[in-house]
Amino acid sequence: MEARDTHVLELRGETFGTINNQSSFEEVFQNKTLRPILKLQNDLFIQVFINYALKQKNVFFSLTPEKKMAYIENVIQRDIKFRNSLKGMVIALFTIEEYAEYIQNSSSLNKRMMNMLIERLKSQLQLIEI
Repeated sequence: MEARDTHVLELRGETFGTINNQSSFEEVFQNKTLRPILKLQNDLFIQVFINYALKQKNVFFSLTPEKKMAYIENVIQRDIKFRNSLKGMVIALFTIEEYAEYIQNSSSLNKRMMNMLIERLKSQLQLIEI
């Protein structure tokens, strides 16, 4: 297991954001684990979202930019199967230790994870095209 964890950490790269003594557990986990994974998986998240939108009758691509942002948010919050798929893409890159930490606080970490992913996709609307 140590070899896998070492490879995962090397693949993900460095921590993002500031971590100090006042940082909460969630904040540390977000900056040390979630942000690097979301950055690493960014291109895949965009392609997965495009594929999802195509399978939903292409409605997304005819919307105004404001409605596209609302669509992204609604889909990730309401489509549980899609949301779980996205979560799995993040969790797959946890180390064993991170997974143990994650399951202790999964509810609040899932909320952070999905909010960060929503903001990431919304900020890259121009890349979500067919």
